[in-house]
Amino acid sequence: MDVPLWLALLVVGFLGIKLIRPPWWLVAVLLLGGYLVADSILGPAVDTIVK
Repeated sequence: MDVPLWLALLVVGFLGIKLIRPPWWLVAVLLLGGYLVADSILGPAVDTIVK
């Protein structure tokens, strides 16, 4: 099943806020940073590390 990146980030952000209750700015920084890394040259490197 292929899930769009924006939808996965939205779900992870929502669950993170509901379950852990971190500051909103921390969630925004992590989500934006993850999105920017996924679209950069570091994306394939992070993908191989995660898998």
